[in-house]
Amino acid sequence: MSQQQDLLRDAMRRLNLTRDAFSERLGVRRRALDTWLLPSDSSESRAMPEMVGKFVAEILQREALDTGAGLAGTGQQRPLAQRIAAEGKPQLLSVAQFDRGSLEDLFHVADVMQPIARRQKVTRILEGAVLGSLFFEASTRTRVSFGAAFCRLGGTVCDTTGFTFSSMAKGESIYDTSRVMSGYVDALVVRHPEQGSVAEFARATNIPVINAGDGPGEHPSQAILDLYTIQREFSRMGKLVDGTHVAMVGDLKYGRTVHSLIRLLSLYRGLKFTLVAPPSLEMPAYLVELVARNGHVIEQTSSLAQGLRGADVVYATRVQKERFANGETLEGYTPEFQVCKALVDAVCKPDTILMHPLPRDGRPGANDLSVDLNHDPRLAIFRQTDNGIPVRMAIFAVLMGVEQQVARSMRDAGWRSPAHIGPDDADFDGLD
Repeated sequence: MSQQQDLLRDAMRRLNLTRDAFSERLGVRRRALDTWLLPSDSSESRAMPEMVGKFVAEILQREALDTGAGLAGTGQQRPLAQRIAAEGKPQLLSVAQFDRGSLEDLFHVADVMQPIARRQKVTRILEGAVLGSLFFEASTRTRVSFGAAFCRLGGTVCDTTGFTFSSMAKGESIYDTSRVMSGYVDALVVRHPEQGSVAEFARATNIPVINAGDGPGEHPSQAILDLYTIQREFSRMGKLVDGTHVAMVGDLKYGRTVHSLIRLLSLYRGLKFTLVAPPSLEMPAYLVELVARNGHVIEQTSSLAQGLRGADVVYATRVQKERFANGETLEGYTPEFQVCKALVDAVCKPDTILMHPLPRDGRPGANDLSVDLNHDPRLAIFRQTDNGIPVRMAIFAVLMGVEQQVARSMRDAGWRSPAHIGPDDADFDGLD
C-alpha cells in the first residue's frame, strides 16, 4: 500500500497539482483519492484500482516527454549524482547544486526509502560500505541521523566527534586528514565550525563527501529534509509550495539552516517570505537579494505578531550564540520574542505548519519555539526529524550510485515496530 501512496504523492509533486486538481485530472472523486492516500492501517484506506495506477504512470510518462525530460541529449537521463555533482564529483556541499527537477527526483528516491525508514522493510544495499562521520563540532541529531540512515542501508559507521581529539589539533591540514580518511572509508559526512572547510575536505578526495554544516555557511541536507517535510505536509492538506507564505523567525544571520532553506524555496514560484528578526540578526543581504531576483516577495520585520500573521509555514531557529563575533549582543531579542501557543492561536491559521531544525531552547522564557505547542497538531518538528532518515538515505544512495537497486533489494523487517514512535503523536504521524 505504501507504494501506492508514494506513486500518488510523487505524481502530484511532479505535476504540481493539489489533491482537488489531481482527482479531476484522474476523473475520480476527491474522496476516493483521499482513501488511496491514507495509511494502510487506517480502517478507511482503500487499494487503488490497477487501471488508475496505469493511468497515473501514463500521465507521468507523457509529462516527461512534453517537458523534454525523456529525450536523449537533454541531460535528464544522466544519473542524478552526475546532475548534482560538485565540480564533477558525487559530493553534496551546497543546495546550489540543485535545480527544481533534481530536487523532485531526490524526493522520489526518499519516498522509495520510506518503508525502510518506517521500520517495515530492510535492505543491505550498502553492505560492506563504511561511513566516516567527522564532526569537529558538537552534534547529536545530525550525527545520529546520518549514521542511522547509512546503517539502514546496510552500511557501518566510524564515528568521531570534537576538534581537540583529532590530529588537526596537532597541526594536520584538512587536506591530509581528508586524504587519509578516504583510504579508510567509502563516504564522509563532515561538520566543521569554519565556513568553507567542508569544501576543502571535498577537494582532497574523490569519494562522496556530505556537508553536515560548515559554521554559519550551509546545512544542505537539513534544508532538503525541511522542504521534503513541507511538501509532505502540504500534500496531506491539498496545498502546493508554489505561492506559499513562509515566515522565518529568529537568528537569521548565523542560522545556516535558513540560509540553505531559503535558497531551495526560491526555486519555486510566487512565494512570500517574511523574515522576522531583530536588526542585529537579520538575514544576510546577499541572500535577500538572491531571493528577490527570483521574483519572490520579501518582507523584513522585528515584530513577531506581524511577521507570523497569515503564514502557511513558520520556521523558527534558535540563537547561534556560539557564532557571535567579539562584542556581539542579543540587542532587541527579548523573552517576548517567543513563538508560543497563545501567539500562534492569535495570529496563525488552523493549518499553519510550525517547524524548527532543533535543538530548541525549551526553558521557560526562552526566545525560541515554546514547548507549550507540543500537543498542537500544527507542530511538525518531530515529523521533520523523522523525515531526515529517508532523505539522508536517499542522498547516500544517489551519491553511491545504488538508488535504482533499492526497491528490489527490500525484504520485510523481522521485528515489530510500535504504531507510533511517540506517545503523543497524531494519527498522521503513524508508522504505516
